[in-house]
Amino acid sequence: MTSDLVKRVWQHREGVVDGFTRVHGTTRLVWYEVHADIMEAIRREKLIKKWHRDWKVNLVQRMNPGWEDLYDQTVG
Repeated sequence: MTSDLVKRVWQHREGVVDGFTRVHGTTRLVWYEVHADIMEAIRREKLIKKWHRDWKVNLVQRMNPGWEDLYDQTVG
């Protein structure tokens, strides 16, 4: 969850954020959701973290079947 998606993606691409993305070298933004309410965004993040991997893959494929990098769409 972030209030600045462009900044967060840049941090992950540059490897300045410790954690999963740095360890596994994930640098592409393939899915995101926008929420008007921060509490709803936090609730949704916690819910998705509990999901099975295949449920998460299906979520990405519904929004982005080609697994394209969506970063350029967020900065434009």
